[in-house]
Amino acid sequence: MSKRIDSHQHFWVFDPVRDSWIDETMQNIQRHFLPEDLEPLLKANQFEGCVAVQASQSEEETQFLLDLTSKNDFIKGVVGWIDLRNENIEERLQFFSNQKKLKGFRHVVQGEADDFMDGEEFRRGIKALKPFNYTYDILIFHRQLPAAVRLVKDFPEQRFVIDHIAKPDIKSGSIDSWKKGIEEIAKYDNVWCKISGMVTEADWKNWKPADLKPYLDVIFENFSADKLMYGSDWPVLNVASDYREVVKTLEDYISKFSVEDQNKIWFENANEFYGLK
Repeated sequence: MSKRIDSHQHFWVFDPVRDSWIDETMQNIQRHFLPEDLEPLLKANQFEGCVAVQASQSEEETQFLLDLTSKNDFIKGVVGWIDLRNENIEERLQFFSNQKKLKGFRHVVQGEADDFMDGEEFRRGIKALKPFNYTYDILIFHRQLPAAVRLVKDFPEQRFVIDHIAKPDIKSGSIDSWKKGIEEIAKYDNVWCKISGMVTEADWKNWKPADLKPYLDVIFENFSADKLMYGSDWPVLNVASDYREVVKTLEDYISKFSVEDQNKIWFENANEFYGLK
């Protein structure tokens, strides 16, 4: 069994106002989710650690996740939030720079206008990341892929990873425009992709592995095992599945791959991309 890292999950102390995106359709995740809830799931599925990713947009969130790492060694890295459009961005990055487990940042771009990533202030923030060796997680809907392509093209030295395979509409089965965007963005050497968040884009109650397969085929054809990493998107996945089922879906899909390639997907790529220890 190769080593495993879950490259994408969240923790929160549920706050109905701050976490208003967790609406009534997602009642089973309207509660606290903390390291003691995740650790047994990681162990049961042979994961030795995880990367905790921001869920709300504040520096308090970044500090909250970093505080959790100090008490939980299995949290190997944090993708926090910082205001990339802040004119004092370098100063804020400097402030966090002594935090060894802080690996990168993310903004919830899926909630922004489609041209958000073209904005001058946002781009100034992206430019500021490289000197600190921080990564950037791209969280978008598939319609925002053209803007993401422009971003990664203009910052060839910056390491990017696409979260949730850029959220195609798996539920409706539409694939063409998303596929075109993936084919384009995968051409850039500075871009990786997380195999995460797929079940929540599918039909929550009725999805089956066959619904995900065409989308998995596209990302494997374009990114290859060298650029893909597994992420559970726990606990959000609980609206449509459970931890074991999501892991097993990928296990089954890559079961015919070489041991070397499986190891890249489960462990090495995340380890290398985020510089985990």
